[in-house]
Amino acid sequence: MIPSIATVSVPGTLLDKIGAIAKAGFKGIEIFEQDLIAYDGSPRDVGAMVRDHGLEIVLFQPFRDFEGLPEPHRHRAFARAERKFDLMGELGVADVLICSSVHPQAMGGIDRMAADFAELGALAAPRGIRVGFEALAWGRHVFDHRDAWEVVRRADHPNIGLILDSFHTLARKIDPDTIRRIPGEKIFFVQLADAPSIEMDLLYLSRHFRNMPGEGDLDVTGFMRAVAATGYRGPVSLEIFNDQFRGGSPRSVAQDGYRSLVALMDDVRRAEPDIALSVPALPPRAQVRGVEFLEFAARGADADALESLFASVGFQAVARHRSRDLTVWKQGEIRLLVNRSRGDFAGSAYATHGASVCDIGLRVDDANACAARALHLGSTGFEQPRSADELPIPAIRGLGGSLIHFLDQPSGLTSVWDVEFGALAAQPSGDGGLTRIDHVAQTMGYDAMLSWSLFHEALFAMQRMPMVDVIDPDGLVRSQAIATPDGAFRVTLNGAETHRTLAGNFLADSFGASVQHVAFACDDILDTVERLTALGFQPLPMSANYYDDLATRFDLDPALLARLRAANVLYDEDAGGRFFQVYSRPFASGMFFEIVQRDPGYKGYGAPNAPYRIAALKRLTRQSGIPRA
Repeated sequence: MIPSIATVSVPGTLLDKIGAIAKAGFKGIEIFEQDLIAYDGSPRDVGAMVRDHGLEIVLFQPFRDFEGLPEPHRHRAFARAERKFDLMGELGVADVLICSSVHPQAMGGIDRMAADFAELGALAAPRGIRVGFEALAWGRHVFDHRDAWEVVRRADHPNIGLILDSFHTLARKIDPDTIRRIPGEKIFFVQLADAPSIEMDLLYLSRHFRNMPGEGDLDVTGFMRAVAATGYRGPVSLEIFNDQFRGGSPRSVAQDGYRSLVALMDDVRRAEPDIALSVPALPPRAQVRGVEFLEFAARGADADALESLFASVGFQAVARHRSRDLTVWKQGEIRLLVNRSRGDFAGSAYATHGASVCDIGLRVDDANACAARALHLGSTGFEQPRSADELPIPAIRGLGGSLIHFLDQPSGLTSVWDVEFGALAAQPSGDGGLTRIDHVAQTMGYDAMLSWSLFHEALFAMQRMPMVDVIDPDGLVRSQAIATPDGAFRVTLNGAETHRTLAGNFLADSFGASVQHVAFACDDILDTVERLTALGFQPLPMSANYYDDLATRFDLDPALLARLRAANVLYDEDAGGRFFQVYSRPFASGMFFEIVQRDPGYKGYGAPNAPYRIAALKRLTRQSGIPRA
């Protein structure tokens, strides 16, 4: 397989696109005609530039409105084709895509179209050019790959073959297994794209909402499994039209594309073990068993305030690092680290973001295999100088330049707490009943959400929930939850479209820190709030109107409702069970804590309560004069 991508998929100038595509790890590139026309160099220059970047031009496209035309349109179509063949010779590319016609005068008839392609094949053969026919989902007469294949079959020319595109097949809900009946040698090229499941005009969906495989709802894996079963081993290329991507970074879009393609082909290899695929063998998606630690970068008064807050929610300082200014605070299975060090990663994170979460430690089955998969998928590894008594814990870069460390028991990495830390003297118990980290909420610009959703799903065994729109008094925030099947690791990705929202303010004030809030689980939230109040915890005050409305939405016992109101605890329920949540007041640049009690069957995150929590946070910051959060 030659991992490839169309230039139309990546933003920027043609030079930007080529550089980003090469750097991401692709080996092949489709030259989209519009990119070539807009470039101020000759086709020969473009071909040389592509090859200088270590890439191969695997396709030139698109050639439109060719087949089934009456005269004089037919004559003009063949003349256009010959001119394009000349251009392809200068570019140094052998394959061209012809998409099914949408010309208003195009005539139907399989034999008529087959005859056109047979004649075109005769013109292409002496030049060493192969012509691929693709069924557009909105084609005038051909909009199904099965009909396109019949045209190719009847043309019966070695230089005429089929081009398959996952979007055109899957968006029309055509069974991809019908591809298995097509001979692999007659498939000249394969293009891939995913898309959300939205009922709209297919042309509009294709031109504006395609995304990378794994970012949408189409069965791209099933499509590619069917293609692999035919024996096809040629280029597999991404063709993505997406308004959001057009405003993005060429490098990040190309990296996402490479990650999605490698993850997809690994899925195909695992699902079709009897098919010999020329794709690298990756370690499997990592099974995350829990959050081993969260590390906060802080110094001076910021670190003191942070540790006071930890104490007010029942954490105790239990250990100190032997060589770094790093303290472990623990409660239940939760470890929060405060790193006051200078000259290491935490020091640079504090200088950039202020007091913030700089590192997430995840407990996995095989830390080295997890890191190896991440690197294969295009993640950036991380190392910093360490002393002789520090363990070599693998790490990669995460959101906002933060770190993700991987720890496991078989490699002895979870013994880090005994190896690198010395115990502190026992303190009087202040346990608040917190047991584990329920979820971590990460905030980003809306345009980065697909990227980080793909990151988590490609690396870990996690699944997305439907996206939720959260109403902020000053805008809209979109929230995407991703979780392991057993809930051992849950992440919510919150995308801000404007700096005026709570999430947008946090991004601005923290200069792009990754974690805005952390949710801790407990078994009895009302008991926990009572315990924490005695320790000095101040919950986020909720309006009386919220509880009046709660009484109308749920059949709650009046005594329970009164206790929820007194404790500022929010409530939700669904068919799977009940969910309780209470929030801290904001700290640092707008971070806050959440404490939750969830029934095992409840899979959500209290989304109906989010607008009221946001309003309460904004109201509190205005009343207290706290900098915007």
